[in-house]
Amino acid sequence: MAVLPQRYTVTAALPYANGPVHIGHLAGVYLPADIYVRYLRAAGRDVKFICGSDEHGVPITIRAQKEGVTPQQVVDKYHTLIRDSFRDFNVSFDVYSRTSSATHAAVSSEFFLKLYHDGKFIEQTTQQYFDEQAQQFLADRYIVGTCPNCGNENAYGDQCERCGTSLSPTELINPRSMLSGAHPVLRDTKHWFLPLDEYEPWLREWIIEGHKNDWKTNVYGQCKSWIDQGLHPRAVTRDLDWGVPVPLPGAEGKVLYVWFDAPIGYISATKEAFPDEWELYWKDAGSKLVHFIGKDNIVFHCIIFPAMLKAHGGYILPDNVPANEFLNLEGDKISTSRNWAVWLHEYLQDFPGQADVLRYVLCANAPETKDNDFTWKDFQARNNNELVATLGNFVNRAVVLTHKFFEGQVPAAGELLEIDQDALRQLAAFPAKIGELIENYRFRDALAEVMNLARLGNKYLADTQPWHLIKTDAVRTGTVLHVALQIAAALVPVLGPFLPESAEKLGAMLGIEAGSWAAAGRPDALVAGHQLREAALLFAKIEDATVEAQVQKLLGTKQANLLANAPVAEAKTAVSFDDFQKMDLRVGTVVAAEKVAKTKKLLKLTIDLGLEQRTIVSGIAEYFTPEELIGQQVQVLLNLLPRELKGIQSQGMLLMAENADGSLALMQPGKAVRNGSAVN
Repeated sequence: MAVLPQRYTVTAALPYANGPVHIGHLAGVYLPADIYVRYLRAAGRDVKFICGSDEHGVPITIRAQKEGVTPQQVVDKYHTLIRDSFRDFNVSFDVYSRTSSATHAAVSSEFFLKLYHDGKFIEQTTQQYFDEQAQQFLADRYIVGTCPNCGNENAYGDQCERCGTSLSPTELINPRSMLSGAHPVLRDTKHWFLPLDEYEPWLREWIIEGHKNDWKTNVYGQCKSWIDQGLHPRAVTRDLDWGVPVPLPGAEGKVLYVWFDAPIGYISATKEAFPDEWELYWKDAGSKLVHFIGKDNIVFHCIIFPAMLKAHGGYILPDNVPANEFLNLEGDKISTSRNWAVWLHEYLQDFPGQADVLRYVLCANAPETKDNDFTWKDFQARNNNELVATLGNFVNRAVVLTHKFFEGQVPAAGELLEIDQDALRQLAAFPAKIGELIENYRFRDALAEVMNLARLGNKYLADTQPWHLIKTDAVRTGTVLHVALQIAAALVPVLGPFLPESAEKLGAMLGIEAGSWAAAGRPDALVAGHQLREAALLFAKIEDATVEAQVQKLLGTKQANLLANAPVAEAKTAVSFDDFQKMDLRVGTVVAAEKVAKTKKLLKLTIDLGLEQRTIVSGIAEYFTPEELIGQQVQVLLNLLPRELKGIQSQGMLLMAENADGSLALMQPGKAVRNGSAVN
């Protein structure tokens, strides 16, 4: 029998405090971590669940500059929003800290100095772009220029977002500073590097030989690929004014690189929350360290951070890093910059009191082995067909029938028939099966077994039919409901890691506490005569209109993105000023409007142009109603030759702007002017 660790240190990747968190974050990292921790606690294990906001780095300084605020104001805003979102989704951190704290600055500085004084770094002078007007070195994201691959004139110094090509700043054509717009120059700058190549033999043995059979294949495969390609020194400092200052003389204007200081945030957060015992969870061999991350963080948590811990000495190394793949949204990659996401705080505004529904859907559809997709239709179907019709239905029937037939008291069990004994045998096996799946990081399969337990209850009731049995055999009916209630009672602890609010509601209905995992599945969890409380619905059906509103919200986002990114039409051939002068452009007011009979697109407009009124036929009926045009001032090309349309003489043309989607907008003066005013 395997010896269990004395204690567990479980971390969830520090969310970047540059925006709110979305369902991809929850599904990939925080929900599986929370399920694991809640299970460990129910199983009586000593565990600390550590997280916090990652608050340093260039993207935060860029956002601060765009918003006209300080970086501290940016991280304060999003730290609060992220922390509250996690709280509202019942993610049960023991501590949720932040890397802008004084404790973190001290711990990360001490960590750096230990490696520095032990000779673990190498110093290198490299050339980096410098903005002579702003008088500072430029991080890659502060440099834009023309992409050598696709010609995008606004490619960043690390990547072109149009074609996806990875770049270095020196590859950009005509680079310019985002701070001043000036052309930057290359200057020498000194930085400290962690020589990862020196740790390559150790990493090869530790990962490729030591964790081949117990790490997830996607994690192991990515690590092996990196090591096989050969590791290189990596800078641990950079020139920036936002971050933990490099604690060395002559290092003014330099900070610890965010990739270096962020993982130390796990340690500093633990120390901040548990100053007297933090070392037990980070330095004692009896502790098991588990990192929950997304696949984009595998290299940092499996190669770079372990190399840092190894270089420092005295720290335990991660036992496992169960990284998930990515969750897509309605068939498209989640993107914060395009607002293509379901944000956690907005979800709870639209679905108050239904955090568990989203927890359920995200776990049931978790991207554990490959990228998966979230759709609102699947969300609705899983809620209605699984949570409501399976789990909620079983619990409700068992409790309602007990109130109806036995005044809400658990009836005594009479003679157990084979069908009863079989149900209780199956019941007893579920907790161990679910627990083993959780301990092996197979949360989706574990949740499926929880639902199978509810299905066992539903099938048992369907096979025994106590609503009919009561007419002929009250004693037998009592035995059936006694067994059914034992199944319902077992759902309380095993449901707890996944849907904590629902488990609490169910426990309240049954009048029991969650209890320990070891006691789950016992045939006597509810004794005869125990009083149940009134039945209450655990879940509510989600209607089509509710889901359709969410779909339309996303379609609106997609449409806005299309418009924002649509290419602008090429300029037409130049004309002379004399040609332009030939056009008589005037402002007029629409005084009458009506649809042209037997057409879909045409409107007949009467426009007051000051000295006269003119009739103009315009193909805009798909975008404007006659009522909304009356009284509007418009711009008209007056000296266009008349043209007959559907028997109506049209005496001019309205000026319109056409969006990328084909929709039209009126060209109007910025303020009211006299009818007949010339447009020059």
